[in-house]
Amino acid sequence: MKLEEFDYYLPEELIAQVPIKKRDESRLMVLDRNGRSINHEVFKNIINYLEPGDCLVRNNTKVIPARLYGKKETGANVEFVLLRRIEGDIWESIVRPGNKLKPGTKVIFGEGLLEAEILDIMEGGTRKVKFYYEGIFNEILDQIGLMPLPPYIHESLKEKDRYQTVYAKYEGSAAAPTAGLHFTPELLKQIEEKGVKIANVTLHVGIGTFRPVKEENIEEHKMHTEHFYIKQEDAEKINETKKNGKRVIAVGTTSCRVLETIADPETGLVKPQESDTGIYIYPGYKFKCIDALITNFHLPKSTLLMLVSALADREFILKAYNQAVKEKYRFFSFGDAMLIK
Repeated sequence: MKLEEFDYYLPEELIAQVPIKKRDESRLMVLDRNGRSINHEVFKNIINYLEPGDCLVRNNTKVIPARLYGKKETGANVEFVLLRRIEGDIWESIVRPGNKLKPGTKVIFGEGLLEAEILDIMEGGTRKVKFYYEGIFNEILDQIGLMPLPPYIHESLKEKDRYQTVYAKYEGSAAAPTAGLHFTPELLKQIEEKGVKIANVTLHVGIGTFRPVKEENIEEHKMHTEHFYIKQEDAEKINETKKNGKRVIAVGTTSCRVLETIADPETGLVKPQESDTGIYIYPGYKFKCIDALITNFHLPKSTLLMLVSALADREFILKAYNQAVKEKYRFFSFGDAMLIK
């Protein structure tokens, strides 16, 4: 399949720059894959599309304030975005300006609260970095780091927690699992009271999620890997749902990728585990575990647009996206949502 088959026209003014005032009052486009119908809703009405016995699977990763501004010993300004902890105080990081940050270079952040040394240049130009500090690393990050907002968001974020789901628990992400941003504690309570199970997975989202596909033949694209884990109790909830013939509904493409990575090809059942996934889902893929997906609107020519096109047919997805543009939906991380059922 060719890359241009996943392109669509998007006016820049539809890229949401700030979160909507109330999380669950964003818009919701509902796609029925079988009836090929498109309905327009408010997100909080998603409860009307959930049935007792269904299982919502959400990603409870927490975004760390991974963007750091510092100075080299020469006084030159530099920027780091932490991608993932390799071990201990050694991290993989995006650095700017890259050509000036060679192995051995030292950088100071927060007037000496945090120091870093470049250890190595990694594949793709990222750096292996060791940090030195006194105290607790995450507390220092909270003090001097900024939320690593996607490159298409140009406004500063007034409230840090708005780039965080209300159920975020385990720190480690360089980007938010944005489909979950629409849920409020009240809505989640109503969903559980309706008899819908809620299970968690943890996948730490890497910045690779924003990397464009450059290969003209999409099958040649190399996916980034991300670390995940799923606990026994959550695996049991998902398996019980499958066995009862009810739906497993992934909240976001990250939850979807975990479930499809670990599901048994025959039964769709899952086991608790911790691993890395580089699963690449595009049209032709046969889904093993998920029955429906809650997701935001994705960038043109992105792997995430390919994933939703695998679930609901590329032409139908592009028809829905064109309708979303016409109806002036808000796009990307702080934008509106879609339910594919």
